[in-house]
Amino acid sequence: MKKGTKSIAFYLSMIIVFGSLMYIIAKKGESHQVNDAITSVYNVPSNLTEGLDIFLHLLLEHIESPFSILLLQIIVILLCCRFFGWLFVKIGQPTVVGEILAGIILGPSILGRWLPEVSSFIFPVESLGNITLLSQFGLILFMFAIGMELDITEVRKKLKETILISHTSTIVPFFLGMLTAYFVYENYADKSTPFLSFALFIGIAMSITAFPVLARIIQEKGLTKTHLGTISLASAANGDITAWCLLAVVIAIAQAGSMLSAVYNILFSILYLFIMFLVVRPFLRMIGQVYHNKEVIDKGLVAFMFLILIASSYLTEILGLHALFGAFMAGVIMPSNIKFRKIMTEKVEDVSLSLFLPLFFVSTGLRTEIGLLNTPELWLMCAVFILVAIVGKFGGAMFSARFVGESWKNSLYIGALMNTRGLMELVVLTIGYEMGILSPSIFVMLVLMTLVTTFMTAPLISFIKFCFRTHDKFVEQRRLEHLEGVFKVLLSFGRAGNGQVMLDVAHQMFSKGDEKLEVTALHLTIGSDVNPLHTDNFEEISFGPILYGAKKLGMQIHTRYEISNNAGQEICNIVNNEGYDFLLVGAGITWSNLPDDIAANQFRDSAQGRYLKRFKAESWFFPATLLKDKTKMFIEQTNAPVGVFVNRNFVKATQIIVILDAEEDLHLLKYARTLIKSTQGSIAILDRSSTTTPGKKNIDKQIRHFAIEFALTTLLQEKDLMPELLSDYNFMLISYNTWNDVSEHRKEALQLMPSTLILSK
Repeated sequence: MKKGTKSIAFYLSMIIVFGSLMYIIAKKGESHQVNDAITSVYNVPSNLTEGLDIFLHLLLEHIESPFSILLLQIIVILLCCRFFGWLFVKIGQPTVVGEILAGIILGPSILGRWLPEVSSFIFPVESLGNITLLSQFGLILFMFAIGMELDITEVRKKLKETILISHTSTIVPFFLGMLTAYFVYENYADKSTPFLSFALFIGIAMSITAFPVLARIIQEKGLTKTHLGTISLASAANGDITAWCLLAVVIAIAQAGSMLSAVYNILFSILYLFIMFLVVRPFLRMIGQVYHNKEVIDKGLVAFMFLILIASSYLTEILGLHALFGAFMAGVIMPSNIKFRKIMTEKVEDVSLSLFLPLFFVSTGLRTEIGLLNTPELWLMCAVFILVAIVGKFGGAMFSARFVGESWKNSLYIGALMNTRGLMELVVLTIGYEMGILSPSIFVMLVLMTLVTTFMTAPLISFIKFCFRTHDKFVEQRRLEHLEGVFKVLLSFGRAGNGQVMLDVAHQMFSKGDEKLEVTALHLTIGSDVNPLHTDNFEEISFGPILYGAKKLGMQIHTRYEISNNAGQEICNIVNNEGYDFLLVGAGITWSNLPDDIAANQFRDSAQGRYLKRFKAESWFFPATLLKDKTKMFIEQTNAPVGVFVNRNFVKATQIIVILDAEEDLHLLKYARTLIKSTQGSIAILDRSSTTTPGKKNIDKQIRHFAIEFALTTLLQEKDLMPELLSDYNFMLISYNTWNDVSEHRKEALQLMPSTLILSK
């Protein structure tokens, strides 16, 4: 008997024997039960109809159970937040704006007002405590991650440059907030709230900057490594540390009731900070030097770090500073070793950002009842808060930046960036609301202020750029004048390995041209939620192979890393705005001959034929494979020639075939000339044009001249592409229009094609 048959026989025997024994046990056990014993709280059904009634009744009970309600709430919250986050990214806004708005929509202002039955089913009052607890725990994790994003060493280095900007942009709005509180306290504050607590909270609410949102906006705008980006980030980091320390003092005073009563809270808080920075931080620094990669960081160490986080949060909570301050400080004192911080943020950030923070947005939204602003006077008061917030933060940052010597343009940019409040503001407002310091109507006004000041950042930056467009064009023109005699190539690649191969292509194609070759290697990360801690690692991994390849070739290249939500449009903008002479991009996986790519293509073809063709949904899953559409976009929207490279194990273009189909394809011979000079290879020309093709005489003339110029030129007699013909070559030059025709009508001929460069005129 075969081994497989024996296994099946043994398996069936085991099922029969043990199944029979369990049946006997069940029957014997029934004889011991009392006569009125029943198997459930319901009568045993006598038919299928009664069974269905019991099933439906149990189903309804399960749907209405607290745990099921919580799971349903999380599903609705995640879907709504992701949708609105995606929607706002599409219109150039930070994800957080859409997520805050999603929270308001799911709250009493929209859902509760227009669909009260649905709102009461999904968010019954008795269930809101669960969402609040989960969101508070998520905030602890988030503040821990934010603390790790703030590198104290870097902040200290930039302290002299940024202290005036950061502290002015904190003190001025703080003062204006307290001044506003003085005028609104009598009419709008809760009478049981002490004025000092109310005024201090309004002041701190006006002075907060959303460091994480600011960091991601700077990434998206490509300002990370510029002077402007560095100053803005350092100022925001310095200001955030100051503001959170102020917030801790404000909370201590608010809970104690007066400055005198809060003395002990503040003294013990100072002691806490001394212990964290002078005892715990040096110990963690030592750990960071030893444990700096994933191989040595085990679960025990991660658990220890979480223990420090929870202990720090607990201490600040019982000291009256709020647990979030402790979580923030725990992140700040983490080892400054960047690799260690990256690993820890990976452990924390994805769960906190993807799962817990949306719960916080909705928890805030459920408290935000816009209907409370039911008179013109209240809306006017809301406008006053917004105006004071903008004047204090934007004005304070702008004028202080100008005072320390920044240009008007940079000063305006810094003011716009520092005015961003986002999630950090919501955290402050939530603390004030939960402590009873902020009344519901004031809370609503300040939430709307948060939305407006965060929403306005991107349009304001675009407006500032528009106002200085003439100056920027002049500067760019002067820069380009210094680059005369230089052939600028933008090489955009995705996979790290492809970058090195494409650099070889660029070097062979253009290094022997009449102008000096200058290559800029561009790598884009898609998405606006990339943690700034991780971008250096992405750069190192992405540019490693191409920098190694450049060193081997003895050439210097520029590297450029960008964060973008629309890679194609970003590439077009860079080419057009910075005067590149050629754009070289990869073709994706469509024609790749790598095993994994072949498998992906086969799945795509199968899925497209079965499921996606009806909905035209191929691009949902394979956006990078639409070679024809991607190339068309580059050709139509860029002011430079475009080359799309199809990699088929490219090493060196020594046996080249050029496909000519029409007179407009003759520009390929110009590229072939420089390519042959570089590689010293042989070349074959396949002329697919007929005697009736317009410009046929010129085609023949140019081909003859080329053959005379380069002795190693073969004029092929074939008039069409055949698979066996292409297999004799290792590089092909073809125009965009001819490629479209061949790939549509002679696709089988391309199965054995060599590495190919598809060129626009």
